[in-house]
Amino acid sequence: MVCAVPDLLATARDLQDDIVRLRRNLHRHPEIGNDLPITRGLVLEALDGLPLELNLHETTSGIAAVLRGGRPGETVLLRGDMDALPMPEDTKLDFASEHEGAMHACGHDLHTSMVVGAARLLSEMKNDLAGNVVFMFQPGEEGYAGAKLMLQEGLLDSSGDRPTGAFAIHVSPWFASGTINHKPGPAMASADEVLITVTGRGGHASTPFLSLDPIPIAAEIVLAVETAITRRINVFDPGVITFGSIRAGTTNNVIPEQAQLSGTIRAFSETTRNELHLILERVTTHVAAAHAAEATVDIKSGYPVSINDPEFAAFVTDVAVDLVGNDAVIPLPTPIMGAEDWSYVMSEVPGTMSFLGACLPELEPGESPGNHSNRVVFHEDAMTVGVALHSAVAIGHLGR
Repeated sequence: MVCAVPDLLATARDLQDDIVRLRRNLHRHPEIGNDLPITRGLVLEALDGLPLELNLHETTSGIAAVLRGGRPGETVLLRGDMDALPMPEDTKLDFASEHEGAMHACGHDLHTSMVVGAARLLSEMKNDLAGNVVFMFQPGEEGYAGAKLMLQEGLLDSSGDRPTGAFAIHVSPWFASGTINHKPGPAMASADEVLITVTGRGGHASTPFLSLDPIPIAAEIVLAVETAITRRINVFDPGVITFGSIRAGTTNNVIPEQAQLSGTIRAFSETTRNELHLILERVTTHVAAAHAAEATVDIKSGYPVSINDPEFAAFVTDVAVDLVGNDAVIPLPTPIMGAEDWSYVMSEVPGTMSFLGACLPELEPGESPGNHSNRVVFHEDAMTVGVALHSAVAIGHLGR
């Protein structure tokens, strides 16, 4: 049952100018990884004066800010990730990145700002809240497992009571601005890394029969792996292996001793994830052996599957419909093959990640450069919905 809430959209709209200002300041100063001193400073400055208990993590730049309600109750966690990507920015925005080789191309500057907005909004309602809200500001989402490190440092004990619900928003220009998009169950994929090293015997390019060329063997492995996936993986429980890099050789007339393939492994279940690992090992070693070469497979396990708790996802749907209307709440037809370290939190606490549409109104969803593009631009007006949705989920969960 969803409790009645005030006009959160109107209240969030009153905060919009401040939230946009913070977002643009964060966008100018992107930082990468788990050590984000400038970003942490800007967030702490934005939270200054609010009735929050601040827990500054030591292993990362993470912040767990606790708001204690006026009455006892459960605890809910809201997440905003803070880190940027190691890439150039070509948006030509007035507030474009001032740090060469770093860009907020995945919307984490919006995520952080929306959670700050929710902290401000909910702080004004502190005495009416029955329970606690933990505002999680995490670094290192882009491949550095910042959420996992925050969990290891005691994130879930920040308020003294383990959260019974957790919620995060991810912006995307692939959805119409202000729409809320999610699904129950598997929502985003696991993400593992693979490095294959094929070892042959080097020599002169004019006499390959006197050498053992690892390059065509590596090429055969790529094709054999892709074929094996179509024959061995259940099409209703899909998986993807993509080789993004092939490295071999130094010049045109030398056969190198080694060739290396590196890639990513994606799946929506542990069953398919494990089968993909087996395919890589089996196909690689046998193809190499067929050519009298050797090959090694090194798999680095990454983020697990992000699974939206069905009950909590249904609750968020009800909250979202009450907030923005049925037409703006859209079920995702399929999971997304991207990965998220929010999955670590959802493996510990029933939770959900919703995608907030942030496509510029002059573009059609799908036409806009997407997340991780050097030209991606997000519609800032969508942040009003994000602030309100974070707040509504917290109020609704604590008011059950």
